[in-house]
Amino acid sequence: MMGISGSCAVLIGLHFGAPAWLVLLVSLVWGFAIVADSAQFSTMVTTELCDQAYLGTALRLQLAGGFALSVPTIWLIAFLEDAFGWGWAFVFLALGAALGVVAMLSG
Repeated sequence: MMGISGSCAVLIGLHFGAPAWLVLLVSLVWGFAIVADSAQFSTMVTTELCDQAYLGTALRLQLAGGFALSVPTIWLIAFLEDAFGWGWAFVFLALGAALGVVAMLSG
């Protein structure tokens, strides 16, 4: 799912100015993929990687980290849009998905 999410981030940026139905279609796929990404990481923490004695702490740290990354990312997207244009700002988001895929494969 993370690969789909990253691909949609690139596609949405590259399709800036495309027909509305196409942008809407990519946006819907991206929205579904992003929701599934979070569930993948939560499942990994709770079932595969965490000592059950520390389950609550691990989930709390994971969720706090995810929300903490959201704030600077939103700020950075606005900065990138000013610097490089709307189309390229979203390509940056694909880097996070790529790092997530690497982390999942190496774990």
